[in-house]
Amino acid sequence: MSTNITWHEGAVSKEERQSLLGQKGLTIWFTGLSASGKSTLATALEQTLLHSGISAYRLDGDNIRFGLNKNLGFGPDDRTENIRRIGEVAKLFADAATIAVTSFISPYRQDRDSARALHEAAGIPFVEVFADAPLEVVEQRDPKGLYKKAKAGEIKEFTGISAPYEAPEKADIHIKTHETSVEEGVKIVLDYLVEKGYVQADKLKKTA
Repeated sequence: MSTNITWHEGAVSKEERQSLLGQKGLTIWFTGLSASGKSTLATALEQTLLHSGISAYRLDGDNIRFGLNKNLGFGPDDRTENIRRIGEVAKLFADAATIAVTSFISPYRQDRDSARALHEAAGIPFVEVFADAPLEVVEQRDPKGLYKKAKAGEIKEFTGISAPYEAPEKADIHIKTHETSVEEGVKIVLDYLVEKGYVQADKLKKTA
């Protein structure tokens, strides 16, 4: 715990920043099993937003472990710390009037709820998207061969096999990725953002 520190307020409020940049900041949090399609959806969503002239940045689970979180493993405590750090980073992006698009297994419900509470306390929207695919489907996909290794005992504490995944009980958006195309999934998210007033529909028409 840090001591002898003081929060230093800037000269620009969140509202002023959003007005000057012409958009609202928020975090879109994709969660789901490995190979559920969350990273694919997050990548396509980021591309669509950027091509619409909307500032967005994707934070991917594997990518973050190459740098910021390279000192963390996959045990319960490290997983919780992994998500805590990402919640803080995503909040910074969103506070800067950018749409943070995160893609993390984030297996524990309490950790995702903590990330939401962090945003809500700062007055920043948090949208949880459940990329839902049955275990048998993601095992068949297995693009990285991880499920095969986990079942062979080569990977310990692998979510869905030797470690738990606590599915969202009330996700803001629930996409069954084995029944929905990437394009359809992105549209579901965009429609939600427009409905909530987080993005302007006329901006998104640029991608047509």
